[in-house]
Amino acid sequence: MQAQEVMQWLQENPGFFEDYADEIADIFVPHSHNGQAVSLAERQLLTLREKNRAIETRLGELLQFGEENDVISDLVQKLAVGLMQANDLPGIVGTLEYHLKERFLVPHVALRLWLPADAQLREFTPVGDAVHKLAHNLVSPYCGPYVTDEVVDWFEGTGASLKSFALFALRTNDQPFGIMVLASDDPERFFPDMGTLYLQRLSELLAAAIRRVVPSGPPVLSAEVTDADLPVTDEQ
Repeated sequence: MQAQEVMQWLQENPGFFEDYADEIADIFVPHSHNGQAVSLAERQLLTLREKNRAIETRLGELLQFGEENDVISDLVQKLAVGLMQANDLPGIVGTLEYHLKERFLVPHVALRLWLPADAQLREFTPVGDAVHKLAHNLVSPYCGPYVTDEVVDWFEGTGASLKSFALFALRTNDQPFGIMVLASDDPERFFPDMGTLYLQRLSELLAAAIRRVVPSGPPVLSAEVTDADLPVTDEQ
């Protein structure tokens, strides 16, 4: 009789354990850890304890994730309020940099915009076609170790030490008008498999805040987009 057949018979005849409770109590099986024989009932109890420990560990992880998400949500909410209170583009940029660096602890931040605005800000420094195409291709935030050389140059001398990046496009009516780059010298700060929900929300908040204070008008259009302009990854 095969083990699977025994298991199926026991599942179909649960009364067996009540009818032969005394006999079952006399059955001893090896302990999985120290090799000593224990009763079947004790072995089942040990198995239940192990399962409970696994469940408790998983529950602890979920609680930790929940607490971390609560902290991030609170920080995003404070950033949103700050952006709403800013009355002009310099105020928005200053608020953004303060929250990202001081509260989110992102060490390096770069923002570039191509809007029809008369502003003497570094954020309006002209960018090349490769950056325009990159923004078009960023339909969702990118996290990982790769950016273009032009983007690295935005960090003025610290680019060579940066190991991980998060990029997202700013859009209006599905048309990009800017790009935001977060960078760190920690290679694990922005990694390819990390969640990007809050980055996506940040992109929407920032885009709405900027278009609220910048005169309306179409963004500067870029050349035709190709997949070759995306950041290079190991999968490509």
